[in-house]
Formats: sequence, C-alpha cells, structure tokens
Amino acid sequence: MPKPIQRIPVLVLTGFLGSGKTTLLNRLLTGLPRSAVIINEFGATPIDQQLLREHNIPLSTLSGGCLCCEVRDALAPVLKNLRMAWEDASDKPFDRIIIETSGVANPEPVLDVLLGQNWLSTRYSLQGVFATISAVQGSANLARFPDVHAQIAWADTVVITHTDLADVEQIQLLEKQIKRLSPTAHQVFAVKGQIALDRLMPPLPKFRPIRKEAMADLPDHGFNSVTLQIEQSLSWLKLEPILNTLIATYGEDLVRLKGLVFDPEFDHPLLVQGSTGILHPPAHLPARASDDFISRLVFIMAGPVNDLANDVMQQLELSSNQNIPLELNHV
Repeated sequence: MPKPIQRIPVLVLTGFLGSGKTTLLNRLLTGLPRSAVIINEFGATPIDQQLLREHNIPLSTLSGGCLCCEVRDALAPVLKNLRMAWEDASDKPFDRIIIETSGVANPEPVLDVLLGQNWLSTRYSLQGVFATISAVQGSANLARFPDVHAQIAWADTVVITHTDLADVEQIQLLEKQIKRLSPTAHQVFAVKGQIALDRLMPPLPKFRPIRKEAMADLPDHGFNSVTLQIEQSLSWLKLEPILNTLIATYGEDLVRLKGLVFDPEFDHPLLVQGSTGILHPPAHLPARASDDFISRLVFIMAGPVNDLANDVMQQLELSSNQNIPLELNHV
C-alpha cells in the first residue's frame, strides 16, 4: 500500500498597498518561525524581503508585477522547487509556506494554482486566506479599487489594521462593508500591528469554489511604480519634509511609498513607509553584513509616475547639491 503524501500547509496573505501585510507577516513569523515565505511585490525593486531581516527563513521573491497577471506563471515552479527541496532534505527546512501577494493582486489566481493544479494540490494544503485592510483608508480604497473587493471576498480572516489611528465611525463603517463583501469571514483587529495568533485561525471552510474555465487576462490596473536608487548619504531630516510635500501634492494618487534609507547618523538602515496621505515615522532595522548602503525609495501611483519622479529628483538634488541616479520602472 503506497505511503500517504504528506501535505505542507500554506497560508495566503493578501491586502491592499499600505494595509499592513508585511507587519502581519513579521508577526506570523515570530509565532511560526519554521516557515518558508514567497513574496510578490509590485515593482521591479523588491523591498519587502528587507523587512524580514530578523527572521532566518527560506525566502523567494516574485517581482515585476502582481500574482494576478504575468507573475502568476512563476508561482507554480517556485512551489514545485520548494516541495522538491523539502522532500530531498533529511532535516526538513520548513513546516509551512506563507505566500504574501502584491498589494494590487487579486488572490484568486493563487488559489487556482494551489487547488487547481493536481501535482500541487496533492502536496500542499491551503490553511487559510488572510486579508489586511486599513481602518483609516479601507473604505476609500473599497470605493476606488476593485482589487480590494476581491481581496476581502476571498478571505477567511480579515484583519482590520491601523485601528489606533481611526475613529469609531470609520471602523464601524468598514466592518459593515466587510460583512457585505464576505459574510462568513472572521473579522479581527490589529492594534499597532499586534494580534494574537490564535485569533487568526478560525475553522476552515469545508468547500471552496474552483474555477473550471480558463481565466481571462485581467485589464490593466493603472498602477505604476518608480524607484529611486541613491548611492550618496541621505539625511532623514532632509528627506522627511520632501516626502511630506510629495504626499500633500499628489494626494490620493500616491497610494504607497516604501524604502530603506541609510542615514549617516545611524549604523543601520531606516525603514520608510507611507500610504495615501500618511507618512509614518521611520523604523530602525537591524544592520546586516550584506547591506550595500544604497538608499532605495519605491513610489506607487494610481496613474503616471513621470512627474513624481522628476519632482523627487529635483527636490533631493536641491537639498543635497548632488546628482541622484534614477531607475524608472513602469509595471
């Protein structure tokens, strides 16, 4: 009698840009340290993997788009390679896999890959889909972006983040909207990124719909990214007012900014994060021997990025009297 195939649990983490996915992922890895991670980022310069530097984990990065479009074809080979490496190892390197989708990704194609491809579905077991949504910006994002609807609709658990920054009316409205989109989803609150792991794991649904027909290519989502790569020293005291000016100037069109900044005042990088209308205080990350001391800033726009790229360059050059190399990525 053949030996039963041991299936590896998979968690899928989704949520719109700036909603706190990577913060939640860090929390998951603290409680579930024996995890492999697949990160998909929108844009050609991956940043999110730098935010996991405190965890020694197997890590794969899919960049350049979103799992709902061209990168989805790369997911299955990555899962196959991880499985074969797991089978070949006498001392298993991980107990589960966590997939973090891009902030502009519909998670449905990920589920199609996991549940619809026979080789993978017999070797992996989907444990749940977790969606993050900001209590501050969630209602506005639901009104603007269809991708947010899909992220909520497919979730088993919806984690409402930034509750410490929102008022009661914002939170109550968002709870009602989530209930309409996903009546059976388990809703939990994260306060300053903290949440108990046992609250994230509700009973799994017994059945999931699987798409039987081929999925048509999704229309252009209209998001674009631009990356600034800055090899010279960059002072946060000079950079902060520039970023605040950009956020005020571009308003709701600048949906996300993130990056690592190497300020000569510190021997470690600063994590810079912002979303629509908000620039968060920088976080201090531990230094690594592999740090190249090149600051990188990624801006994601709901629309063209060319004017923003020029504005950033001009303001940085004026403040520092130095030329700033620009890497412009349209995705």
